[in-house]
Amino acid sequence: MAENTPVDPTSTDAWKQLGGIADGFSPDLRGWFDADAGRADRYTFQAADLTVDLSKGLITEEILGHLVRLAQDVDVAGRYQAMIAGEHINATEDRAVLHTALRRPKGAAGLVPPAGFIVDGQDVDADVHATLDKVYAFADKVRSGEWTGVTGKPISTVVNIGIGGSDLGPVMVYEALKPYVKPGLEVRFVSNIDPTDVYEKTAGLDPETTLFIVASKTFGTLETLTNARLAREWLWAELASAGVLDDTDAARTDAVAKHFVAVSTALDKVKAFGIDPENAFGFWDWVGGRYSVDSAIGTSVVIAIGPDNWREFLAGFHAIDEHTRTTPLEQNVPVLMGLLNVWYTNFLNAQSHAVLPYAQYLHRFPAYLQQLTMESNGKSVRWDGSPVTTDTGEVFWGEPGTNGQHAFYQLIHQGTRLVPADFIAVANPAHPLKDETGDGAGVEPGQDVHTLFMANYFAQTKALAFGKTADEVRADGVAESIVPARVFSGNRPTTSILAPALTPSVVGQLIALYEHIVFVEGTIWGIDSFDQWGVELGKQLALQVTPAVQGDSAALEAQDSSTKALIAKYLELRK
Repeated sequence: MAENTPVDPTSTDAWKQLGGIADGFSPDLRGWFDADAGRADRYTFQAADLTVDLSKGLITEEILGHLVRLAQDVDVAGRYQAMIAGEHINATEDRAVLHTALRRPKGAAGLVPPAGFIVDGQDVDADVHATLDKVYAFADKVRSGEWTGVTGKPISTVVNIGIGGSDLGPVMVYEALKPYVKPGLEVRFVSNIDPTDVYEKTAGLDPETTLFIVASKTFGTLETLTNARLAREWLWAELASAGVLDDTDAARTDAVAKHFVAVSTALDKVKAFGIDPENAFGFWDWVGGRYSVDSAIGTSVVIAIGPDNWREFLAGFHAIDEHTRTTPLEQNVPVLMGLLNVWYTNFLNAQSHAVLPYAQYLHRFPAYLQQLTMESNGKSVRWDGSPVTTDTGEVFWGEPGTNGQHAFYQLIHQGTRLVPADFIAVANPAHPLKDETGDGAGVEPGQDVHTLFMANYFAQTKALAFGKTADEVRADGVAESIVPARVFSGNRPTTSILAPALTPSVVGQLIALYEHIVFVEGTIWGIDSFDQWGVELGKQLALQVTPAVQGDSAALEAQDSSTKALIAKYLELRK
């Protein structure tokens, strides 16, 4: 059972020992590697298809031992078991946390918990797979051309309308798996309530071949429903302009039924919008938005890549779930990475964490992780309501390599901030192109470009770890006056993650890896990583401020002086 009161990590002996080590800590990655020929092997681990090298992290056997004991002291393994068993570890909402159930294989023997386990009166496995089967059947209809628009033409563009987890997950996975998308199909994503977003995403589309997916559990999210109404107006106007829609309520209703489906459980609201409730795909309160990409929220991607690839995607998640469940803490990759983040955050004063995918198709992965990590662990109270006893959370950020090398790597290499960084790469690219002409200055004709790309991946972690001393700079013949500017201190921690290729399974593995890293950190800090009350106040105030922005003088007068002045200026400029 999950404890009602979290263990205060600062009260443990492991925490005190780590604090003692951190006091005056002076890492020496050069020296550590020179003295220990087995360091790379000892700190490299395998989780499904992911090879994870932690050896360039700021760890020693002593540090790692205390971190593992810290995980034991707060019972990371026990809380993980409680989570997958359906206990209500989301304390503030009194809910189970069962995103792992979204990818449990259908009918597999030996599952933990056993297949058919009941949570809050619900047969979780049966419900999950019934929904998956419904999504798969719908995706097959769209992909085969059986599902058509109001004029009988097959669908060629799907527009997903959602926000937060209903957008960031699907768009990231769609971009990551572009090579698997069915030729002739395109998916676009609308999230921002800025009308520019829906305008640009519908620009150039053929209304007769466009399908909209409105993703909102409650079918009441302000941004999503506003954009859905704008999309519906666009559909009606464009079909009318093309001469294929009569200006009657019946014709409009029929058009919506053929061109809109929903991911929602609010069937009455879905029906009121004009969507056939039979074309609504549900999910459950125990699925948090940022953990929902592998639920029906991913319907747009299932259509794009097909059910078979989606099954492989889910299998990747499950492989990491099982690694996390069954692997001893000292070899458990999500546990070790989460513990390292705690070490950097709470003991070495790191405040941000870079994620640097050397795979262009993962260009949205850092943005996805921003919600996953910061919405989960950006908390200042523990799950029992008491104040936290430590700093929590990190600012996650990043861009694909090598773009970042020509932008912010300067700060990571030579700045005053400690920025731990995860480098992610694949051995086999989707498009193994060659530079047939070369440049005559080091790039030979016929050079495999992925080799050049990966050379950067390996070189950057090497440079961050080992740096360059003043004597090494001088040996290059650099003038003494600029030697200090050319010195690299090294001892900048990195984790290297290497996969065979960016397959659906590997993308699922990467997502699950970071889900469980977040879980481990949240457990150490004693916080509820599965609520998100911090997003609510601004949304509530936006509704209160709206009358003032619309020009209501009384509402304007009720604002604070700054907001009042800003709104007044906006109204002046809007005229």
